[in-house]
Amino acid sequence: MQYHFRIVGEAAHPTSPTQHRGGNANSLVLQEQDRVEHVPTKKKLADTEKYSWPKPPRYDYSPADRMRICLNGGQPHRVGEWADTAARPLKDQLAEIVQEVDLRGLAAERKRLADVEEAQPKRLRWEAAKPQATIEYAEAYRIRHLEAQHSARRHAAGPVEYVGALRFHAEYLPTRPARGDAEAWIAWAEGHAQRLDPLNGSPLLRKSPSLAQRTLSRSCVA
Repeated sequence: MQYHFRIVGEAAHPTSPTQHRGGNANSLVLQEQDRVEHVPTKKKLADTEKYSWPKPPRYDYSPADRMRICLNGGQPHRVGEWADTAARPLKDQLAEIVQEVDLRGLAAERKRLADVEEAQPKRLRWEAAKPQATIEYAEAYRIRHLEAQHSARRHAAGPVEYVGALRFHAEYLPTRPARGDAEAWIAWAEGHAQRLDPLNGSPLLRKSPSLAQRTLSRSCVA
């Protein structure tokens, strides 16, 4: 785990943070600001008496030569914030800051190794279960595909039968225009019924999709 620090410049707020990611943690260097009573100008006082808004601020802030260092993320051990004070300058706390960074880095590495060790048995179970699960997955896919074809075949049987009845009925229509309209309708209906029947296309089984690890993981013992 690494921390990178960058000093920030002047800001409009009491502290001005800048953030940079290093590993799984954030490091912030805050430039402190001094707060003093706001002294309005004569013009501001006149505007305040004349207008009710905006009101002048109570305080003014100016950049100070003091810094504050904060560490976010990781597993805290002692503290995560160090202030530059007269009793304890920030430079006297650098060793403590470096030690905190090292401790958080060691904790993060231990957690990473523990996660790897915990994931290893799951991976082994997945590898052991994959061959049989792949066979079962492919078999289930074939069954679903067969049932879908059978359902489509049964669904097409009704329109095919009805088209035959339409054709028989059209032969006994007395007038030519009516028979022509019926034949056009029969032609479309017959084509539609043929398209519904999977046997008029390619009823072969498509290649079964690959078994994803995510799918198999749900069937493995955690």
